[in-house]
This record gives sequence, structure tokens and C-alpha cells, in this order.
Amino acid sequence: MKIGFDAKRAFKNRSGLGNYSRSTIDLFAKYFPANDYFLFAPDNNNVVNYEIPDKSNIIQPKTKTGQWFGSYWRSFIAYKRVSELKLDIYHGLSNELPYKINKTGAKSIATIHDLIFIRFPELYKSADRKIYIQKAKYACDIADVVIAISEQTKTDILKYFEIDEKKIQVIYQGCNPIFYKETAPETRINTVRRNGLPTRYILNIGTIERRKNALLIVKTVHKFNIDIPVVIIGRHTEYQNEIEAYIKEHKLEDRIFIFNDIPFEDFPAIYQQAEMFVYPSHFEGFGIPIIEALNSKTPVITTKGGCFSEAGGFSTLYIDSTNENELAEKISFLTENESQKQKIIQEGYKYVQRFSEDKVAQNLINCYLK
Repeated sequence: MKIGFDAKRAFKNRSGLGNYSRSTIDLFAKYFPANDYFLFAPDNNNVVNYEIPDKSNIIQPKTKTGQWFGSYWRSFIAYKRVSELKLDIYHGLSNELPYKINKTGAKSIATIHDLIFIRFPELYKSADRKIYIQKAKYACDIADVVIAISEQTKTDILKYFEIDEKKIQVIYQGCNPIFYKETAPETRINTVRRNGLPTRYILNIGTIERRKNALLIVKTVHKFNIDIPVVIIGRHTEYQNEIEAYIKEHKLEDRIFIFNDIPFEDFPAIYQQAEMFVYPSHFEGFGIPIIEALNSKTPVITTKGGCFSEAGGFSTLYIDSTNENELAEKISFLTENESQKQKIIQEGYKYVQRFSEDKVAQNLINCYLK
């Protein structure tokens, strides 16, 4: 087959949609090398130094107009290249498809990650939100198949867009393969020291934004005088300023540590060194950090309901994302019950194998072949 991917996020996003895009492209190249792959990228202003797989071809604008207005080319002109290349399938990896993709002769697939911009409109600028809704709605309407990354996302698509349920397939995503390998104890210690982390800690990873709710952890540590340090890692947003103000006000500088620039390749060692992973997000499309933690054999505390139980399984501990008491109880349980903690770790590791890369790759190719 000749397969095209919307690869903008693969080159321009370090996490989230970027990880999904790179992972999907890499999985196809690894498990199905007989296909030809075409990566549609609007320009060369890359944020990520992504080494594309063999037999992958980068497709970019030919005209000056397309080169000057890459976003316009991606949305309104790229379909012409799909026709010229006679692609069998075009996959929009991040909530959108090019205009007129249905006129090209190629089958189209759109992956919808979440509809958070509809659920939580206050988190987005009005103009951005309107664009996101328009693009996602058009992709769902026009696609031959819509891939939802969780049952929660499928439910939201049906609720907000009212498309034919038969065209939606739930295909879970996995995490980066670097989380599959256990690091040596000395490597973990050296990685932690090199990045300035304490030797034992409660870990939270994710963009430091209000929806992900890291302040709940900080408030719980203060209210219940928890003596295990907390390490928060993620991209800085204005919400971090609020967390830092709380830390300063309550003199928690020796117990709460925030990092914005730790290299991704250090994450496996940091996960594996953690006492536990706490992820009290209010809402997610899926929750890849949960998968990363379970693969790292680190016990997880996360939020009740939504997609969290899909990612976390039966052994993960769940809390109300607004309840400091519940979080304190779960932290104490993991701290004081070593045998139960080890059982949780082993059951979580067993559960997370359903998201292994070979299973994800097979689910994707089955969708393509169908």
C-alpha cells in the first residue's frame, strides 16, 4: 500500500500529539516495511529532530504560496498531492483531515484524541476553540474511519458530533518503546542525581496545566505533612506560577521540586526510581503517562472515571481528583504496605501489556486493511 500521514505534529510537537504521530509512523515502518510511506509536512521549521524511517518520503509544498503559508497548504492544498501520488490511504494523526480528501480516491482515516476543547471551553481561546471544533467535526464527517484513542473519546465523539457509530474504531495507543526496558539501579541513581532530583520521591509528569491538577498533590503534601518529596516534570504554563506561589507561601521548597527541561530519554530511569506515580488529572483523552508508569513497574494513583480506568486497569488506585483526603490515604497505603504495593506493581505490569507496540501495530494494520 501507499500510505500518507499528516506528519506536522511529528516534527513540531515534543509530546502528546507528536509522540502519537512519531510512534504510529515508526510502528508501520517497523512491522510493515513492504508499504511506501509519505509524510506530509508543511515546512522545515522543525522543533523535533525526528529521524524518519526507511522508505518514508517527506511531502512538502511545491509552490511559493504553499511554502509561505504552510498551515493553509496542509488544510486546503495537500489533497492535490494525495491525488498525484495515488495514495491508497491518508491518515490524519491529530484530529483533522485536509479539505477535499474525499475527492482524491484515497481512503481516509482520522484519529481523534479528545474533545477537551468542547468539554472545557474555558481552557481555550475562543478563536482557537472554534477552529479545533470545525476541524475535528469535518474530519469525523468526511473520514472513512474514525479512530478514537479510548472508549471515553468515542463516547464524546458520538455525544458532540453525532456521527455514525459504525465508522468509529477504538484503537488504544501505547507508549514509547524506551519505557519497555528496565534500567540498572546505578543508572537510575545517576540519572536522578544528574538532573537534581531527590533519591526518593512521588512523581508527576505531564504539561503543568490546570486540567492536570498537580496542585492537588502539593496541597495534600502540605495538609497531611507527607514527608516524601514530590517531583513534578512538564512544560511550563501559567498554572505553574500558581503552584510555585503555594509552595513559597507554605515553605515547601524542600519537599516540592518542579522541572521543565529534563530530557525525554531520562524519563524511564526517573519513572523507575519513583516511589509512586500520582496523576490526578481532571480529564484526559487517554493518559499516556499512566502507561509509561505501569511499564516502568511504578504503582499509579490516578482519577476515578473517564478514560483513566482504561489506561490504568484493575490494580491502579483511584481517587476523586478534588479530594485531598483520598489522595493522602492512597499515598499512605502504598508507603505502609510493601507486599500489597508489589502485588499492585506486578498486576499493573501484566495489564499494560495489552498496549504493547506489536498489539497496537496489529490493530492499526487491521483497520487499514479493512
